[in-house]
Amino acid sequence: MRVIFMGTPEFSVPVLDALAEVHEVVAVYSQPPRPSGRGKKLRPSPVQARAESLGLEVRHPKTLRDAQTQAEFTALQADVAVVVAYGLILPQAVLDAPRLGCVNIHASLLPRWRGAAPIHRAIMAGDRRTGVCIMQMEAGLDTGPVLMREATDIGETETTGDLHDRLSEMGARLIGRVLPQLATLSPVAQPVDGVTYADKIDKAEAAIDWTLAAPAIARQINGLSPFPGAFVSRDGGRLKLLRAQAIADEGQAAPGTLAEGPGLRVGTGAGLVDLLEVQPAGRGPIAGSDWINGARLDPGDALSE
Repeated sequence: MRVIFMGTPEFSVPVLDALAEVHEVVAVYSQPPRPSGRGKKLRPSPVQARAESLGLEVRHPKTLRDAQTQAEFTALQADVAVVVAYGLILPQAVLDAPRLGCVNIHASLLPRWRGAAPIHRAIMAGDRRTGVCIMQMEAGLDTGPVLMREATDIGETETTGDLHDRLSEMGARLIGRVLPQLATLSPVAQPVDGVTYADKIDKAEAAIDWTLAAPAIARQINGLSPFPGAFVSRDGGRLKLLRAQAIADEGQAAPGTLAEGPGLRVGTGAGLVDLLEVQPAGRGPIAGSDWINGARLDPGDALSE
């Protein structure tokens, strides 16, 4: 098939690789290079970098709403456009241009978690299952009928980073099944009930309130890992909390203070949180038990300064 690929972050790269192995990718659309690092040099998106390494044409228009851009898109005479976390709204003229329309790979079990941050929100909400949906795109935000879906369990201590990688590979595998059947598949309309929206993550959500119950704090830590990363202030900087597990019925400690027992366990408003993985400022991730061995803290001491 003649395929237009539209994506930007690392999540989209495995899908591009899978398509390029089997189909003719006639163009790749991605967000423009952004300033990055201390020098603020322009850095291409992960999709652009991968597409260029594959010798594919890359386009990064600032909008898809002008007539010239739409005409250039239509001129590609694509059979289908595959969209994965692209970052721009597709107007109707673009949706209608490919022979078989535009399909989107979305990292949730629609209609739950439409929108920008479905992986983060699923973990933070305590969902036990999530998955990937291949959706026929329409003008609404993730409202289109579903062509195929696959579900997976969310592990108790699984982070957004962990789940991101699993769902990315799942999406690449699933689109490989959908495209050969695209002309004959029967899309299934999303249910009216159960619609939720995955709002974009705000960095203000990364500060820990230890008066909350342990399960809520553990979900917050895992859901915000690795980015933006939940944190506490420590040693003049931020101690990032990268992986956690709620512990019930194993003692208690005042909220935000260290508890007795193995590892790095902290009291909350109800129960304890075991901080399984942390990242001190200027260092890489380490096990919480290794960090506490060198931190010179005793049970009852506050974790945050």
